[in-house]
Amino acid sequence: MIKSMTGFGRCEVQEAERKITVEMKSVNHRYLDVNIKMPKKLNFFEASIRNELKKYIQRGKVDLFIAYEDYTQTNVCVKYNKELAGEYMSYLNQMAEDFSLENDVKISSLSKYPEVLTMEEQGIDEDKLWQLLDKAVRGAAEGFVETRIKEGEHLLKDLLEKLDGMLEHVTFITERSPQIITEYRKKLEEKVKELLGDAQVDENRLLMEVTIFADRVCVDEELVRLKSHIETTKETLLLGGGIGRKLDFIAQEMNREANTILSKSGDLEISNRAIELKTEIEKVREQIQNIE
Repeated sequence: MIKSMTGFGRCEVQEAERKITVEMKSVNHRYLDVNIKMPKKLNFFEASIRNELKKYIQRGKVDLFIAYEDYTQTNVCVKYNKELAGEYMSYLNQMAEDFSLENDVKISSLSKYPEVLTMEEQGIDEDKLWQLLDKAVRGAAEGFVETRIKEGEHLLKDLLEKLDGMLEHVTFITERSPQIITEYRKKLEEKVKELLGDAQVDENRLLMEVTIFADRVCVDEELVRLKSHIETTKETLLLGGGIGRKLDFIAQEMNREANTILSKSGDLEISNRAIELKTEIEKVREQIQNIE
């Protein structure tokens, strides 16, 4: 089972006094990068939320949105700062005395001075709130993982088809490579006879030229490694898990082998197949970028 790095999850948990809604979505990223947007009163739980998410996600850029609604009517109270109000009155009386003015401050005016009367939120049962929040986070994460798995199934099918197509190209090049040596020898013999007429052809010299050509265009090692990389990729895909980074590295190696095959090829048919290989490898690399 493989997972895509593209996913979405949502969960809403409600009880008599409050409701929490969690939404999360993700895109590709080399590592796990979680961005959390939530009300300030829930900031205390950020570390716990991140630890919970790590149980479900290994890689990806994840955006998490948390909405919190409190239905309680007694969750805030008014706080009166007597000391601060006394300081205000003291200075106001001093100002009245300094400037020979009447101190006409009323209680309604004094109450509007900064911090004299404040709204203060009553204490929250953190354990109870975390139970609700954790349930919502886990619910969203489970739905999120389901969408990643479903997308991963499509990726797996597509990648296996592409890898099988690549093996067909490798098989063709493997079978075609010896033929171009034979064709080269035949063309060389014809060319030499055309130039020398009835003169004796130096077989040793001819063999040396063919050997040099064969060594120059030989891609046996590259084909063996490329086939091995393709098979390893298929096995790794079927094994599943957090395999994205490993597959990305293997894809880079496959591309390197295909480049070498193309650079050595002097045959049009092999060159065309090598180009097809590079095209398919690039498509595979793009798809691998989506795997966790």
